[in-house]
Amino acid sequence: MPPTDPVVVRGVTKVYGAGGEAVRALDGVDLDVRRGEMVALAGPSGCGKSTLLNLVGCVDLPSGGVVYVDGRATHELNDDALTALRRDRVGTVFQFFNLLPALRAFDNVALPLVLQRVPRAEIAARTNAALESVGLGEKARAYPAQLSGGQMQRVAIARAIVHQPAIVLADEPTGNLDSHTGRAVLELLRGLADRGQAILMATHSEDAAAVCDRVVHMRDGRVA
Repeated sequence: MPPTDPVVVRGVTKVYGAGGEAVRALDGVDLDVRRGEMVALAGPSGCGKSTLLNLVGCVDLPSGGVVYVDGRATHELNDDALTALRRDRVGTVFQFFNLLPALRAFDNVALPLVLQRVPRAEIAARTNAALESVGLGEKARAYPAQLSGGQMQRVAIARAIVHQPAIVLADEPTGNLDSHTGRAVLELLRGLADRGQAILMATHSEDAAAVCDRVVHMRDGRVA
């Protein structure tokens, strides 16, 4: 029976390179994130946080062990199935926002639905609702360059949730924000968890970790 939690990681290793050049980025990691739970990954740079996010986000595959994403073992999927799982069941919020500068806020948020080939009228309704949910309904026609850092991060969150994923990954989501704006972003993520999504966040911030249900400390590729 596949696991029912959105994120289940069992005995996962990740090795880059080979022979004497091999680097073990993850070494026997176990992790579960339940629906409605917000979990922080904490630890120094290079401890494996981003590598683990990439594995859960279906961007990469483990060298050993199993990563289950929404009940599916990622290493058993072909490229098309892995892409579909990432597209449909995972949303990602990045430290540097990763908005497309040539697209307005509305079109940035709509991208996951366009990739899913959702009907145009439904795209409009869901995109507007996502922007409203992060308090930016009036900024739908603005380009990223016309937005503040906090507004860009909120657009990025709207894009991450517009397709109603089971899992939202956040990689240092407050790293480029002032403390007041960072708190607002954390409150948005906390609200997503309270409404049933699984949130896994890599962070150096004690304030960000304090908002979470659990903090998983990592060091040298292991859960400390």
